[in-house]
Amino acid sequence: MAETPRTRPSDATRSEEERDAQVRAGADAVDPEAPVPDDAPVDADVAEHYEDLIERGAAQQGEGRLP
Repeated sequence: MAETPRTRPSDATRSEEERDAQVRAGADAVDPEAPVPDDAPVDADVAEHYEDLIERGAAQQGEGRLP
């Protein structure tokens, strides 16, 4: 197996990696006052697939299933 040659990151790359390591992960802020569209168009194929998955999940049996 051939080894890949090693590379040396530039100072800019090291600096950016250090800055990125300090960023805290988390969800984006959500505006609770933003209106929720209830009339958003739904693709018929997506709706059918969603219903199919609900039916499959309801009929699923196996390990971990509660009686």
